[in-house]
Amino acid sequence: MTAQVSSSPTPEIAPIDDTILAEVRNHIGHLTLNRPSGLNAINLEMVRSLQQHLDAWAADPRVKAIVLRGAGEKAFCAGGDIRSLYDSYKNNDTLHTVFFEEEYALDLTLHHYPKPVIALMDGFVLGGGMGLVQGADLRLVTERSKLAMPEVGIGYFPDVGGSYFLSRTPGQLGTYLGVSGVQIRASDALYCGLADGYLESSKLPELDRSLDTLEWRGTPIDDLTALIGTFAVTVLPEPPLASLRPLIDSVFAQADTPRIVAHLRAVTAPETRDWANETADLLQTRSPLAMAVTLEMLRRGRELPLEQCFALELHLDRQWFDRGDLMEGVRALIIDKDKTPHWNPPTLDALDPAHVASFFTTFDAKGA
Repeated sequence: MTAQVSSSPTPEIAPIDDTILAEVRNHIGHLTLNRPSGLNAINLEMVRSLQQHLDAWAADPRVKAIVLRGAGEKAFCAGGDIRSLYDSYKNNDTLHTVFFEEEYALDLTLHHYPKPVIALMDGFVLGGGMGLVQGADLRLVTERSKLAMPEVGIGYFPDVGGSYFLSRTPGQLGTYLGVSGVQIRASDALYCGLADGYLESSKLPELDRSLDTLEWRGTPIDDLTALIGTFAVTVLPEPPLASLRPLIDSVFAQADTPRIVAHLRAVTAPETRDWANETADLLQTRSPLAMAVTLEMLRRGRELPLEQCFALELHLDRQWFDRGDLMEGVRALIIDKDKTPHWNPPTLDALDPAHVASFFTTFDAKGA
C-alpha cells in the first residue's frame, strides 16, 4: 500500500504551549522538545504535554509509531529545568515534588509504550534526557551525541530510571558513569548498550524523508528496524571504554567510594595511570554524599524490576531536598556561579556509612 503523508498536527490534541511540537506524518507521531536556547531542558509543562500526546496516540489506531527528537543541533535534552525546582523548594512550593512524580510516570510510559518509539539522540542527552530515551525501542546517536548522567556534579543522584539502565550496562560501566557523571560519545554509548545505532547527523533529514514515505508492510517495529538498518550501524570501532573496561570493572566493584578513589590512586600501569588519576581528581570534586548514595542505589537497582527502581528514586527524591547536597550544588553552579560548592560532608573520608544507609532504610521497610 502506498504511504500517505500528512503534516497536520493531531487535531484532537490542543497543544499546551510551543515547547513541545507534535504532528502525525505517515502514521508516525513526531514529538519535538522545542527549547533549543535552553538545550531543550525539560520542565513540568513539557512533561505534561508529552504525556498528553503519548496517551492519545497510544489509543489512536492511525498512529503506528513515535519519534522523539530535540530542536536545534546542540541537544536532544540537557536534563531537567533544575532552577525551577530550586526556586520551588526555596519558596515552599510543591513544583519540585510534583515534577519528579510526573517525570518518572512519563519515563515509565515510554518504557511500556505499546507502539515502537524511536529516539534521535543528537547532541547532548543528559539526565532527564536520558530518562526519555532509555525506554525507546530504537535509540540512535550521531557524531554530535554526548550522553551522561551528570547529577553527582550538582549534589544529586542519577534518577529518571538510572538505577535501572545504568545498573544493567556491562560490568561496572554503569557504576563508573553514575558515580563519576562523565560524558560519553557515540561509540561508547553503543558499547555500553545505551544506544542501538549510529548515523551521521547529516543523514537525519534523509531519515525523516524515508519515514514520511515508508510503506507499512509488516509489523511497525519490523518495518522501522528494516528502514533504520539502511541508515545506521550498530558498532563503531575502538570505543575508548573498551580498553579501560578491565580497570573500571575492578575499581568500581570496590565496597565504597573512598576505596574506589584509593584504588584509582594506586594504579601504576603507564597506559592507564593518567586516566586513573584524572578520574580520582574528578571524583574528589563531586558531592561525597551523592556519590555514596548513587553507588548504593545502583547496587540495589541491579536486583530491582523497573517499577521498583523508579520507586526507589522517588523515595530518595522525597528526602534529598532536605537532606542531600542538591540545593548547595545548584547554588554554587547555577545561582551564584562561584563553582565552589560546600558539600556536606566535605570529603569522602568524612562520610558516615550509617548516614548513607539511612536514605534507604524506610524503603527496605516497605518490602520493595
